[in-house]
Amino acid sequence: MANNSALRDKIKEHLLLQIREGRLGIGKTINLAALSRATGISVTPIREALSQLEHARVIKAIPNRGFVVASLSKEEAKDIIGTIAQLEVMALEASPFKKETVEILKKVQQTMEDTTNPEDGLQLHLQFHSLLVQGCQNMVLLQVLEDLKLRLSFYEHHLIKEPYFIQNLVRQTRSIVEAIEEDNVPTAALILKMNWMAILELMEAQMDVKKG
Repeated sequence: MANNSALRDKIKEHLLLQIREGRLGIGKTINLAALSRATGISVTPIREALSQLEHARVIKAIPNRGFVVASLSKEEAKDIIGTIAQLEVMALEASPFKKETVEILKKVQQTMEDTTNPEDGLQLHLQFHSLLVQGCQNMVLLQVLEDLKLRLSFYEHHLIKEPYFIQNLVRQTRSIVEAIEEDNVPTAALILKMNWMAILELMEAQMDVKKG
């Protein structure tokens, strides 16, 4: 059972990476048999991985076709990011910040500032958000957050193509760390919400361009 769980997670990460990198685009069919042959993993953990991704609405099942990467509407993006922002604020407010935790956040923040690779910058930004709430003891809240963030996987990849996007996020995350160091959680929570709203604004702008 434990081995199946590891294989399931491996397949899930494999598919999410393909989605993030644009190799598995919106509407593209995921062939279960081909995926099994390509990875050498049996169909049972693959089905489990697909079921989890469907639950997170990253993919959807279409009769007589299988699973495809799901599109995201502007309204859904607004609802998802708004919910993520609120839940992350709740998790932040429920998290104790020990000195060691703050030092780890500062290290990731510094690495973000130093990186010149936008893809690395995005991954570090996602890591920062995970670290920010890891002290929260509400496992249900954290699981819901993880599922919601999975839904954004395809769109996150395209955000890094925007000039100065990562730099703008880095300025905000730096301010979050500074507020936490000063034990000013309300300010950190406000900036955290602004951080997600900046992501939403850019994502909505990109969707408008694609429609045009």
